[in-house]
Amino acid sequence: MSWKPELEEIERRRELARQMGGPERVARHVAAGRLPVRERIARLLDPGSFREVGSIASKVEYDQDGRLESLTPSNFVTGRGRIEGRPVVVGADDFSVRGGAADGSVGNKVGWSERMARELRVPVVRLVDGTGGGGSVRTTAEIKRSYVPAIVDWEVSVALLSEVPVVAAALGPVAGIGAARVAASHFSVMVRETSQLFVAGPPVVYRAFGRQVSKEELGGSAIHARGSGAVDNEVDSEDEAFAQMRRFLSYLPSSVLEPPPRTAPDDDPERREEELLSIVPRDRRRVYDARRVLELILDRGSIFEMGRLCGRPLITALARVDGVPVGVMAHDPRFLAGAIDAEAAEKMTRFVDLCDTFRLPVVTFVDNPGFAVGIEAEKRGTIRRGVRALCAVYQATTPWCSFIVRKAFGVAGAGHSNHMRSSPRWSWPSGEWGSLPIEGGVEAAYRRELEAAPDPDALRRELEEQLESLRDPILTAESFGVEEIIDPRETRPLLVDWAHRAYEIVCHEARGPRARGMRP
Repeated sequence: MSWKPELEEIERRRELARQMGGPERVARHVAAGRLPVRERIARLLDPGSFREVGSIASKVEYDQDGRLESLTPSNFVTGRGRIEGRPVVVGADDFSVRGGAADGSVGNKVGWSERMARELRVPVVRLVDGTGGGGSVRTTAEIKRSYVPAIVDWEVSVALLSEVPVVAAALGPVAGIGAARVAASHFSVMVRETSQLFVAGPPVVYRAFGRQVSKEELGGSAIHARGSGAVDNEVDSEDEAFAQMRRFLSYLPSSVLEPPPRTAPDDDPERREEELLSIVPRDRRRVYDARRVLELILDRGSIFEMGRLCGRPLITALARVDGVPVGVMAHDPRFLAGAIDAEAAEKMTRFVDLCDTFRLPVVTFVDNPGFAVGIEAEKRGTIRRGVRALCAVYQATTPWCSFIVRKAFGVAGAGHSNHMRSSPRWSWPSGEWGSLPIEGGVEAAYRRELEAAPDPDALRRELEEQLESLRDPILTAESFGVEEIIDPRETRPLLVDWAHRAYEIVCHEARGPRARGMRP
């Protein structure tokens, strides 16, 4: 009278499914430096927390007596688990079964898992390897017809971006909808040399252009993490990718209906670093280490940088201030003197949207001479992308504050905050600002006089010296053009005080009604 025989049969099928694409294919996968799918999940999640869903979903064949003859498991593994004790939904492609393509899928496990994450209001983690459930001409051959393309449950993927954190890792060659699933995330990572990302792979490129390219040439991490910005970070191993995904999620709430998770602080909130007093050189032509500035102000060991190798004039990072998670932007004077180029503008837009979606308070450290200028900057549409970044800043409603470390010039410099808000804005004594830097501004404003002068260089120096005294930030503060000029050593205590109130505001908003696109 027991159901034991049926349970034994289910367990037998689970064991067959765990064999994935078979020993030979799995061995090739591992030889390429990639982990089997369930080992990936185990290394990502808290030990023992994974609860698989659809474990026996497979393509099966039966003999004439109804006995199981063959079983090919689904190439997508999904379920619930925990990261640092918090629930997540994870979905992972199994490249050993049909290269992760659509003709290896069973049912709509991808869509089901992401609908589950949306309804449970928990983060989604995508481990993408292959086309990620995308198309294959084998499907056309099997169904003996073609079809108008449609992305099943794409509306769910879009909705997730405004509701719960979405993180993705490209862990092998990723093409088509798999590449789209990586890009449609809040944080993404690639493994150097073992993962590639492209719209279509080398065979399709060869047929289109008659050019042979390798996967790495076409879409390696150097292209995307260091150039296109299609992914945020590159790492040296899958374990490092999992560590970065876990850390990213540690700063964010499980959904937009919750406040970001505050941690117990382990750093002195009143810490005043003497080094800050002289870290910005008096010679404005000299650079300084912007990341060192952040280390001296933010909670020790709390900085998690995103997109470090792309859009390099702008640093974007998650960090903590006395345990409060915040989004941080800082200009890096070592790249284009901190001027915002096209790539940095796109990076800024995406980061501000992330912080505003999940109500992370934003703090900016400003040293911005303006938008990047020159022929190449114009060709790359810097102004269009820059305007989009400014729109993101002005649309953001999350708590915001700024420290003007050095330069704030022009339209781009005005984007350090929304001036219509009373967001705190402090300046260091090294601060300087205006519509244009004096050097370039003299050339533009006094062009006729310079052209007519018997000694243009002497006149230029004279004009610059006359205007030099007007750089003094005290003159601006006297007219309340900037709220306060502070001792740089006071930056952390001021920021801690602001972060405490910002977090109270965020928590209050999370408890109240939030019209942020969530379903009722």
